[in-house]
Amino acid sequence: MHLPDGLIPLWQSIAYWVVAIIFIGIYSFKLSRHGEKEGLIVKTAILAAATVVASSLSIPSPFGVPIHFFLIPLVAILLGPLSGVAVEFLCLIAQFFLLGMGGITSLGANTVTMGVVLSLSTYIFCKLASNIDTRLGVFSGTFMGVVLASIAQVLILLAAGVATLDMLLATLVPFYLFVAVLEATANLLIVSFISRSKPELLKLNKL
Repeated sequence: MHLPDGLIPLWQSIAYWVVAIIFIGIYSFKLSRHGEKEGLIVKTAILAAATVVASSLSIPSPFGVPIHFFLIPLVAILLGPLSGVAVEFLCLIAQFFLLGMGGITSLGANTVTMGVVLSLSTYIFCKLASNIDTRLGVFSGTFMGVVLASIAQVLILLAAGVATLDMLLATLVPFYLFVAVLEATANLLIVSFISRSKPELLKLNKL
């Protein structure tokens, strides 16, 4: 999902940057008033480092395109949606300068899809479905987060005029549906393990 520089018109890139900055600003403001600020910063830093590594690994897939897991849904579930946005923003900056992934002008758009949409939708669907069953919440939250982030990227590419809907439906959508199932299953296993070994991690004061 890392959109490179030059793909999106500059005026659209600026609009996505504005959205990203607004969410980072809200996160910073709420973090400054958080009762467990120091502990949350440490946990966020650890998950940010893990996200950089996990989302940079290339795993072969049946589609011929390597899979990159997001890890942001897990961050949103454990630390909250705004933390997911902040972690993804930091991750994108690190990946650009260290690995050449993504871009600077496209960083706003990438933050909107993999940070804002992915984190918020994961958190909302997880909360709603967890009223029925916690495991269902983790799986459906992660699955819907990846699906809605994929839809957001489709809309961004269509608005930029760089791809057709038919092409995206035939390539991007099936691929990320596959990724959504894999990451949802992985998160279900991870959260289940945490609930048995460190249940207090699931009861953190989220941001």
